[in-house]
Amino acid sequence: MERSIREQDGEQTEQDDGEVVSAQCPECESTNIVTDQGERLCQDCGLVLEEDNIDHGPEWRAFNSSERDQKSRVGAPTTQTMHDKGLTTQIDWKDKDAYGRSISSKKRSQMHRLRKWQERIRTKDAGERNLQFALSEIDRMASALGVPRSVREVASVIYRRALKEDLIRGRSIEGVATACLYAACRKESIPRSLEEVAEVSRVGKKEIGRTYRYIAQELSLEMEPVDPKQYVPRFASELDASEETIAKANEIIDTSAEQGLLSGKSPIGFAAAAIYAAGLLCNDKMTQREVADVANVTEVTIRNRYQEQIEAMGFE
Repeated sequence: MERSIREQDGEQTEQDDGEVVSAQCPECESTNIVTDQGERLCQDCGLVLEEDNIDHGPEWRAFNSSERDQKSRVGAPTTQTMHDKGLTTQIDWKDKDAYGRSISSKKRSQMHRLRKWQERIRTKDAGERNLQFALSEIDRMASALGVPRSVREVASVIYRRALKEDLIRGRSIEGVATACLYAACRKESIPRSLEEVAEVSRVGKKEIGRTYRYIAQELSLEMEPVDPKQYVPRFASELDASEETIAKANEIIDTSAEQGLLSGKSPIGFAAAAIYAAGLLCNDKMTQREVADVANVTEVTIRNRYQEQIEAMGFE
């Protein structure tokens, strides 16, 4: 089986037998070399470089995702969102046999005991029980926030690192799990404010912020400042703003940020004020109260920010 190990110049690849073969087509000097059904060929000119190679792929073919799932004989991929990475089995809660028939009462009692003991032995120590509870909390809060699965994976990895570095000691599991989820949203550029995360959590906003800063510092998480433009599409959608208003709001944010008005300001309030200012300029009328309710900020914040942005745009 060929390993795709390329040297710095991108001209050679190495095979398992140690033989070094050219990764460049001798005909057209293209490096776009692919392996298909035991042949290495140039995708640009079609020249076959090697043939009769051993194909280590599956013996079946699939033309769509449903056929691929039906013919595949492997289990689900591993995931960081489960404490055992999804490698253990789970006894089904349905009291039926392999043919779908109901089992006897004696068998049901036996299966109940097996489920109970299986649940107990899934975690071998307090650390795994801690991880199991924390990952279930992350999954619950991520579902409530409507964030993609990649955020849950990143949050799970951050929590595993915090547990390994013994950063959980003296802090609540819910607080650290929520802080990891907020950090994952920041890492994946998903616009979720600290207030929104606190609403779905069982701990307060102040504890989440304190724990987040501690974890980010101890784990050396490189967090870039939040771009206010990330919040514009979601706020504009809830306000039924036009495309012209959205484009103008992004222009206002860019112009005012270049003049240094974003420094020290909340990106949520800055985005909300930009939408309100853009609505005034594009005749897409909306009240300050409506924008403030959507962005979960005060009307005073919007008034202060949008006046600065209007001046930065050169309007009175």
